[in-house]
Amino acid sequence: MTEPITVLIADDHGVVREGLRTLLEREGLRVVGEARTGREAIALTESLAPQVVLLDIRMPDLDGLQALAAIKAARPETSVIVLTSHANPGYLARAVAHGAAGFLSKEVDPARIPVAVRAAATGEHLLDPTLLRAALASAATETPIAPELDTPPADLLTDSETRVLRLLAEGLDNETMAASLNLSVNTVKTHIRHIFEKLNLSDRTQAALWALRHGIR
Repeated sequence: MTEPITVLIADDHGVVREGLRTLLEREGLRVVGEARTGREAIALTESLAPQVVLLDIRMPDLDGLQALAAIKAARPETSVIVLTSHANPGYLARAVAHGAAGFLSKEVDPARIPVAVRAAATGEHLLDPTLLRAALASAATETPIAPELDTPPADLLTDSETRVLRLLAEGLDNETMAASLNLSVNTVKTHIRHIFEKLNLSDRTQAALWALRHGIR
């Protein structure tokens, strides 16, 4: 049997944490911990190594964006979904720039939250292509999401992986990329997995941002 996806919930409201835990566990996901502050979220992510963090953007001692940056620096393979009561485009761009896989309003239909967690755990985009491109355009000028690499970007990926990354940065899904490149969907998925591994990234949103920052477009 496949192991359940592991999740850390970070929110300063106990009622919200309890509701999210109940919702996620009912859908077969495993909540490995709960954090009440930004610093707790960072510490628990390091110690528990969840696949996905649900992170409130307004947290005591460190806000969600500061915690997000620290979490991605410590564990880039963990995907982070930012939760907020304020669907502000500026927050969205900053969240993507700091390493978020996606962005969910607390007003969202609760049924969409487990779907988003599963998508984040498998590296999928959590934003529609139009919103993704707008966020990436704004976020691409922010501080880099990964340390500078000794190897030039062009030498890290094969030609096929670079072509896939270029289309991924346009927000295309696997089926569309496969048709455009005359490849099978499984081959596209393999290239994407290799891109994540080589660039030390956790999801498609961060790979798209990496591509823009390194002139692959």
